[in-house]
Amino acid sequence: MKQTKSSLVTALLVCFTILATMCGGIFLGGRTKAKSSDKSQRADKVSPDLRALMRDSRHDKDDKDEDNEGDRDDMHEEQDSVPVILQLRGRMSDQLEALLNSEDVHIKGEFKNFNSLAVSLPANVIDELAAFDEVDVISFDGEVKTLGHVSLTTGADAVRQQTKTTTTTTSTSTSTSSSTVTTSYTLDGTGVGIAVLDSSISNSHQAFLANDGSNRIRVHRDFTGEGMNTDDPYGHGTHVAGLAAGNGRIEGGAYKGVASNADIINLRVLGSKGTGRVSGLLGALDWVMLNRTTYNIRVVNMSLGAAAINSYKDDPLCQAVRRLVDAGVVVVAAAGNNGKDANGQKVYGQVHSPGNEPSAITVGATNTYGTDARGDDAVATYSSRGPTRSYWTDASGVNHYDNIMKPDLVAPGNKLISARAKGNYLVTNYPQLKVSTGNNNPDNGMMQLSGTSMATPIVAGAAALILQAKPKLTPNMVKMILQYTAQPLAGFNHFEQGAGQLNLEGAVRLAKLIRTDLSSTTTLGTPMLTTKTLPTPQTTIAGETFTWSQGLIMDHTYASGTNLITQYQRVYNLGVLLGDGTMESNGVLLGDGVLLGDGVLLGDSILIGNGITISEGTFFCGTGVLLGDGVLLGDGVLLGDGVLLGDGVLLGDGVLLGDGQARGNAVLVGGDPTTY
Repeated sequence: MKQTKSSLVTALLVCFTILATMCGGIFLGGRTKAKSSDKSQRADKVSPDLRALMRDSRHDKDDKDEDNEGDRDDMHEEQDSVPVILQLRGRMSDQLEALLNSEDVHIKGEFKNFNSLAVSLPANVIDELAAFDEVDVISFDGEVKTLGHVSLTTGADAVRQQTKTTTTTTSTSTSTSSSTVTTSYTLDGTGVGIAVLDSSISNSHQAFLANDGSNRIRVHRDFTGEGMNTDDPYGHGTHVAGLAAGNGRIEGGAYKGVASNADIINLRVLGSKGTGRVSGLLGALDWVMLNRTTYNIRVVNMSLGAAAINSYKDDPLCQAVRRLVDAGVVVVAAAGNNGKDANGQKVYGQVHSPGNEPSAITVGATNTYGTDARGDDAVATYSSRGPTRSYWTDASGVNHYDNIMKPDLVAPGNKLISARAKGNYLVTNYPQLKVSTGNNNPDNGMMQLSGTSMATPIVAGAAALILQAKPKLTPNMVKMILQYTAQPLAGFNHFEQGAGQLNLEGAVRLAKLIRTDLSSTTTLGTPMLTTKTLPTPQTTIAGETFTWSQGLIMDHTYASGTNLITQYQRVYNLGVLLGDGTMESNGVLLGDGVLLGDGVLLGDSILIGNGITISEGTFFCGTGVLLGDGVLLGDGVLLGDGVLLGDGVLLGDGVLLGDGQARGNAVLVGGDPTTY
């Protein structure tokens, strides 16, 4: 044991020595280099999980061949079909098209907006497929699973009633006059479309009626292959949709959703047992891309996830999300429910796909303990922590981990009550989830669930309210507003809570101050607000006042400062990421004014985990640099990736030292059926 502790001390000293050399000053100037995809250095076009499946398949076949020596024809040996997602570069050659049309290869789906295909083929054809120049990445079409007093505690009630001032100017040959009219309206998501990609939504539930009594579920589409079911046999999607957009007609508004009159687009990607395929999710995202204008889909909610193994640069779900965000759609994704292991110890690096995509708004869950006041709120123990541990492998066999700071923010997600689909799988098997409402109408039913699946639609609803108030905001602006106004929770670091907990009162107040004439051609540094008076960075909810974070997560660092809201930044455009303003080398280089350095502080608020607030305590690193690939210094030190230091040594607050790489699918945490 002495030797183990000595090794731990030595390793930490080495890392802190490297850290000291990397945490230099902040330099201004230079030019921003486009973020390299590293694909020219990538060793394999085949994703790691698919490559492992191929090895297992070959091993199983060899064992079978030994048992059946001489009983097969090598020219026509049977191969089990493997479902894959094929990402292409440009158009297919005639040779590739011929291969995809051969006898044992079947195209199951085409996603034209993402230049991708869902293909079923024998495992021994995959390497042949990868040899084509026009093939970019081949990944496994894996399984996607669910992950699991709102209106008042989030600040939604505080912003319901809004006023709008319109000035009309009239000119004649002799004079010019103007008149000002002030009108009031309700901020409830009216006119904004939220696409819910889930297990379906109960079409008859009264929570989804509009203010005029019509049904707000505008579209039903199935991508599971089971056929469209508008009763939601699993029950998850109805609950999620109710949190995002439930109308509050039941129980006197006690269970009102955030965007209570938003349009709902029901895209079924999870089957009757709560699982689906990547290809089904891609089909739904492709449909959104094609129909987003028709239904004014401004927000996509994905309370689900798959194992984040492939780097976001290769992951087909992440690539599809990026395309949607670049097209002006806010995509909100659950972080996952793997924040602790079977022994209740904190676990880091378990954020799921597509929550590992930098352009998505990735949401963790908080526990409000059932109170409207926010002073007792805490990050839920099951909420997945960052950084992201998806990776790509270079030609030398070295894994390069993304190490993106996630989640982006957190929202209430514990024991939330929302709409219940009739006779659904969850309530049938776990009757304790059912909530009595004093009304026997099955279309008024409610149920209780917990998880990041529940926190995600709350943020989706918040995005819809912001876009109703200011329709011209880009997804990056919405993301910035939500983070800048979030409430930092004491005792939790950035890898647990991102910028902090959702604060709708502050978010809407800030959003309404942003100019409507900003665009990609706006000059860098142009004033962003309609006033020179900055908003007071504080919010009061349920009699309790808290201060905003006044900062935002940016790939591997954290930025704070008033210039983030007073001067226009190029990272708020379409087609870029908030993190495009930073490059790690010896310090952080602010390139070509992509992010203004004057008044913007980078990185020295990233905590190890024992600080009192986000801006106090022990700093992770002055520039937020993650050392090397697979080396993370912080709360739950990761050294050497996969090496367990001290054979189970616990660090300080009971965090197990070891590999934070995400493993497996987004399964239920600890066998708890109420966490999704």
